[in-house]
Amino acid sequence: MATDTLKSTTGASGASAVRRLLLDNGALTALIALVIAMSALSGDFLTTDNLLNIGVQAAVTAILAFGVTFVIVSAGIDLSVGSVAALSATVLAWMATSQGVPVWIAVILAVATGIACGLVNGVLISYGKLPPFIATLAMLSVGRGLSLVISQGSPIAFPESVSHLGDTLGGWLPVPVLVMVVMGLITALILGRTYIGRSMYAIGGNEEAARLSGLRVKKQKLAIYALSGLFAAAAGIVLASRLSSAQPQAAQGYELDAIAAVVIGGASLAGGTGKASGTLIGALILAVLRNGLNLLSVSAFWQQVVIGVVIALAVLLDTLRRKAGATPVAAGAGGPGGRGKQAATYIIAAVVAAAVVGAMSFLHNGSSSSATKKVGLSLSTLNNPFFVQIKSGAQQEAKKLGVDLTVTDAQNDASQQANQLQNFTSSGLGSIIVNPVDSDAAGPAVRSANKAGIPVVGVDRGVNKADTAALVASDNIAGGKLGAKAMAEKLGGKGKIVILQGLAGTSASRERGAGFAEGLKAYPGIEVVARQPADFDRTKGLDVMTNLLQAHPDIQGVFAENDEMALGAVKALGSKAGTSVSVIGFDGEPDGLKAVKDGTMYASVAQQPKELGRIAVENALNAAEGKSVEKTVMVPVKVVTKENVAGFGG
Repeated sequence: MATDTLKSTTGASGASAVRRLLLDNGALTALIALVIAMSALSGDFLTTDNLLNIGVQAAVTAILAFGVTFVIVSAGIDLSVGSVAALSATVLAWMATSQGVPVWIAVILAVATGIACGLVNGVLISYGKLPPFIATLAMLSVGRGLSLVISQGSPIAFPESVSHLGDTLGGWLPVPVLVMVVMGLITALILGRTYIGRSMYAIGGNEEAARLSGLRVKKQKLAIYALSGLFAAAAGIVLASRLSSAQPQAAQGYELDAIAAVVIGGASLAGGTGKASGTLIGALILAVLRNGLNLLSVSAFWQQVVIGVVIALAVLLDTLRRKAGATPVAAGAGGPGGRGKQAATYIIAAVVAAAVVGAMSFLHNGSSSSATKKVGLSLSTLNNPFFVQIKSGAQQEAKKLGVDLTVTDAQNDASQQANQLQNFTSSGLGSIIVNPVDSDAAGPAVRSANKAGIPVVGVDRGVNKADTAALVASDNIAGGKLGAKAMAEKLGGKGKIVILQGLAGTSASRERGAGFAEGLKAYPGIEVVARQPADFDRTKGLDVMTNLLQAHPDIQGVFAENDEMALGAVKALGSKAGTSVSVIGFDGEPDGLKAVKDGTMYASVAQQPKELGRIAVENALNAAEGKSVEKTVMVPVKVVTKENVAGFGG
C-alpha cells in the first residue's frame, strides 16, 4: 500500500514537473513545435539559406522588441518605436546626403534622435502625468510626420558605408543577425546585472512600493523610455541598411510586432516580468510563422489571422502560467541553481532542434521536383482593386500554362516585401515577379535572387540597381501627362483644380504626379490650388476632399493619382461631381470605369491590370526556361471617357 502511494506521488510529481517546465518555457516549446511543423510541411524550410533568412527577418523586430521589453517590464507601453525607427534612419540619410555631414556624425545624430524621442515620452509620462498609451501614441504621429517632412515623402539613399550593416560577413553570415545578438546580450545585461534593470522590475511589480522604498521612479522612467528610443534608432538604421534607403513610411505597424514578441516571449503587460531571451524567442516565432506561411503559399490575409491567434494564445498562456504558479520570468531572478536549470533547458531545446533538423533533412532528402514552373509574385498591396486585378490576370495565365504561382501581399511595406523576396529566393523558384513597394528598396533582395540565378520580372514598376529579365509596365509618367491634357481640354484651358496624391514614397505616386505636373506646363491657365496625400485610399480620398472643399469651394477639377481616391472625391463632391467639377482618376479599375459610364467621373487614365499580370507570368515562365524575353514590355494606357468606356475591356 505504501509502495502504491509512493509510485502515485512520484508519478504525479513527474507530471507536475513536466507541466511546470512547459509552462515556464511556453514560448520555447512553441518555437520548437513550429519548427517541427514547418519542417514537415515544407522541404524548403530547413535549408541553410532559409534559416539565415529567418534570422535576418527577425532582426529588426527583435531589436525593437528588446527596447520595448524595458518599457513593458516596468508596466508601461511604447507605441512610437516604429515611427522613431523611421525618423532616426531618415535623419541619418538626410544629414549624410543632403546636408553633407560626415557619416559618423550623422549616425550619432540618428541615435540622438531616437534617445530624444524616448526622453520626450518619458517626460510626458513622468512629469506630464500622461498615460503611456497616449504619450507614445502622440509620438507615433509626430515621429512619422517629421520623417515625411524631412524626406518630403520620398525615400533617401542610405550612405554606402552604413549600408554594409545590411550585408553579410564572409558571404554567408548576415550582419543584422549579429547586431540582433549583440543588442540581445546588452538587454540581458541591463535587465539582469544593473541597478536600472532591477528598478524596472520593482516599478513594474508595484510602482508605489518602489517609490516608498527610495527609488526615483520619475528619473528611472526617463532612462527606460530613452533606452527604448535608443534601441528603436538602432533598429531603424539596420532596417534602412537592408533596403539601401531610408523610407519615411518604413516600420509602420512594427510597434505592434515588437509588443507581440515581448508578450509571446513570456512578459506580462501588467509589468514585473520579462527577459531578453524570451523576447528573442517571441521575435523568432513571428519570423518563423511568416516565413513558413510564405513557403506554404498561405494567403497574406490568413497570415494576419494566424498571427493574431498566436498573440491571443500567448496572453492566454501567460494567464494559465500565473494561475498554475509558474516561475515568473524575471531576468536575474534566482540563484546559480536557477540559472543552471535555465541553461540546461536551453541546451535540451538545442539538442531537440538539432535532432529535428537532422530528421527532417533526411525526410526531405532526395524529394525533388522541377522548380521551373514555380513562380512567386510579390505585390505591393492587395488592398487595392488595381493590384487585385493584376493578381487575377496572373492567376488565370498561370492556370492556363500549368504554373504553380505563389502570391504574397507586402501591404505597402518595403521591408516586408524584402522578406518575401528572400523567402522566394531560398525556395528555389524558377522565377520571381515583383511589383515593388519602392523601386530602390526592392534592389537588394532582387540582387540576392540574381546571385542565386533566379530571373526576376518587374510588373507595373521597375527595380533600381538590380537586374530584371523584363519589365512589364504601363508608363505612369505618360499617363500623368494624358491626365493633364484631358483635364485642360475639359476645362477649356483654365480653372482651379486640386490634386489627390498617393502613398508618400511610392514610385507610382511620384511618377504620376510628375507626369501630370509636366503636362500642365502647356496650360498656364490651369491653377493647382492644393495638393494633399490620400494614400491611394477611397476613405481618405473622401475625407481629404471634404476638407479641401471647405477651403476651395470654387474648384472646377480634381486629379486623383488612382481611381480609389477619385471615387472618394466623387462621394465628397456629391451633386457637383460630373457637373460643375470634373474628376479624373488613374488605373481604369471596374468601379472607376462604372463611375465614368455614369458620368460622376469625367475620365480615368486606364491601364490594363489583368493584361499586366498575364504578360508578367508569360515572361517569367519564358525567362525560367531560358527563352529570350523583351527587356521592356509596355502595355498601352489611354484616357477612358463616357464616349469610349463601353469599348474598354480592362
